[in-house]
Amino acid sequence: MDQKILVVSSNEISGYDHIECLGIVQGSTVKSRNFLSDFLASLKTIIGGELVGYSKLLASAREQAYDRMIQNAEALGADAIVSFRFQTSSIAKGASEILAYGTAIKIKGKLNE
Repeated sequence: MDQKILVVSSNEISGYDHIECLGIVQGSTVKSRNFLSDFLASLKTIIGGELVGYSKLLASAREQAYDRMIQNAEALGADAIVSFRFQTSSIAKGASEILAYGTAIKIKGKLNE
């Protein structure tokens, strides 16, 4: 993905002037597990180890939520997102929401240029 928006978890971006705060941007998705995954996961809990199917599901969900947040920021004309975070919540048995959010800002070149 050719990303033109800088995303950081800090509250500011070192070396850049913060021009304008555009507001909170977010992207989310809701993913559910399937019966077969649940069954195999219950077997895996007996012997231990990574639940690979769940790991892949969550990685895919985070990527989708992140991409949607970037689209939201692009629609506002943002150059960057600060204070970026992920949040996960269970909304029903076997279904979780993944939320990516941060603050969209406009920035101007390097401070020392």
